[in-house]
Amino acid sequence: MYEPLFNYIERYSKSTLSHDEKEKIQSLFLLKKLRKKQYFLEEGSSCAYTGFILKGATRQFSVDSHGLEYILQLAIENWWIVDRNSYINQTPSKYFIEAWENTELLVLPRPNLDPLLEIPAIKEMFWKMSENNHIASVKRVDDAISLSALQRYESFVELHPEMIQRFPLHQIASYLGISRETLSRIRKQSLR
Repeated sequence: MYEPLFNYIERYSKSTLSHDEKEKIQSLFLLKKLRKKQYFLEEGSSCAYTGFILKGATRQFSVDSHGLEYILQLAIENWWIVDRNSYINQTPSKYFIEAWENTELLVLPRPNLDPLLEIPAIKEMFWKMSENNHIASVKRVDDAISLSALQRYESFVELHPEMIQRFPLHQIASYLGISRETLSRIRKQSLR
């Protein structure tokens, strides 16, 4: 059950975990199962866990005063889910994180973060993840202000082809910051 997490850590840290480090990781993470549509985090709650997805899919979103959802993140196997601000600072979240499919995760309670960071490979992995998250965030903002809707969709398909099969059109449209109708029209154009 922990093998995907160990592989992820070693891939992003370029270090091999010792037997003792693996045992420590296992002692700090918990297995959590979510049913489809069950919340991992609700708006107004403090994010108590960060989760590594073993199986399933989740979405992170906010809801405006008119009830419209805005997708911040779509995540599948070998992705992390968390509201980082709420988790680190233990403040109320403005986001929901919901299981889109039945989902199994390894979760790290906030009090277990500091002991986990004593493992050198974990520190290295988190540093690399932070770099990658920053680069991806800058790219997403740049794409939103400089690319057409068609170009944003094509970039998304190129980077995340598996997401197209796992999430409905309206959620992908929300993630890309375009209407469902626009995305339908774009998909028809790109199929030609």
